[in-house]
Amino acid sequence: MTHTATTDADVTLRAGNAELTVEPHRGCRLASLTVSGTELLRQGKRYGSFVMVPWCGRTEHGRFRSGGELYQLPLDSGPHAIHGTVREGVWKTARQDERSAAFTCELSDPWPWEGLVTQVVELSERGDSLTLTLGVETADGSFPAQAGWHPWFLRNLGGNSGDVRIDFTPEWQEERGVDHLPTGKRVQPKPGPWDDCFGMPQGVDVTLTWPKKLELKIASRAEWVVVYDEQPDAVCVEPQTGPPNGLNTHPHLVTPIQPLEVSTTWSWQPAR
Repeated sequence: MTHTATTDADVTLRAGNAELTVEPHRGCRLASLTVSGTELLRQGKRYGSFVMVPWCGRTEHGRFRSGGELYQLPLDSGPHAIHGTVREGVWKTARQDERSAAFTCELSDPWPWEGLVTQVVELSERGDSLTLTLGVETADGSFPAQAGWHPWFLRNLGGNSGDVRIDFTPEWQEERGVDHLPTGKRVQPKPGPWDDCFGMPQGVDVTLTWPKKLELKIASRAEWVVVYDEQPDAVCVEPQTGPPNGLNTHPHLVTPIQPLEVSTTWSWQPAR
């Protein structure tokens, strides 16, 4: 049965051995994802998995240009603006059933344009994958934008599991400057630890393996992924439509007839 609602109450979806909790009132954040009772996401107000719209990562000094105009965003990461405007906003639940739901959030001040962001969240029928889909639409004029996700996965799932292993084969790594922004130079991928953006022009394809426990694959047609593993408790694998500072270097132009759309699928199975 499908329900239509506009409240900000938590939404819990279930399928197979998977259970997912979404918090619309906290930026449509995925607060919990359990598989066979094991939590995969780091818990806490800043963690889980949140949406990055209308930009991903840091925007240099909070400034970007569009149509020759210079725009200034609020600075919330030292000298930069970080992770967009909707991750702490109140979203509305547009619809939900047992294993899927859709949520919306309006774009408005401090973003210079009005628009609408939609996130659709769906567990597969067997409960062995999760698909997230973002859409960014404009209500008036065209604007540059990015979209992506920032999940915090637990480094260790407890029990007899060891620390997670991150496996991927990017085509390049964006050289990172001292200001944590890409310099514009592409270099050969380097070993971690990472707080870095990588190019995967054939689509994001990253596998997380918790030995003796679980293997989780993150896939997306997005061509960039940020990997962050410098904290002792969690790792982040962030599919996104452009690199950090992408409003200035790799923007997607959202127009009345061309929204920005991107999906990612997380699929899991017991570790082999």
